Amino acid sequence: MTARGEERALVAQVEGHLLLAATREEGRRAAARLVDHFEWLTDSQRRDLEQHFETEYVTLARTAWQRTALRAETLRQEYEHRYRALRLRLVAGFVLACALLASTALLSLSA
Repeated sequence: MTARGEERALVAQVEGHLLLAATREEGRRAAARLVDHFEWLTDSQRRDLEQHFETEYVTLARTAWQRTALRAETLRQEYEHRYRALRLRLVAGFVLACALLASTALLSLSA
């Protein structure tokens, strides 16, 4: 792997950690808001519920990220396929146009 590739991998890894940390914090805040509605819970029950909610929140976020990544990969493959087909048609059109111009030039020179 090149130095540039290693840098990109490191940046992606750091971004992943930051995204996960932000998601955990969002989960904690959402759990705290949820637990506030249940005033009758004991402190240990609150902590358990908050912890469980945070875990579920992160799990759901991870699942959404995986689905998004899978869809992005599918779209990338579809667009690459279409791009290759378009490029092939353009090259074929260009070759055909050159052949027509060459044949026209040959016919005009022979006449």
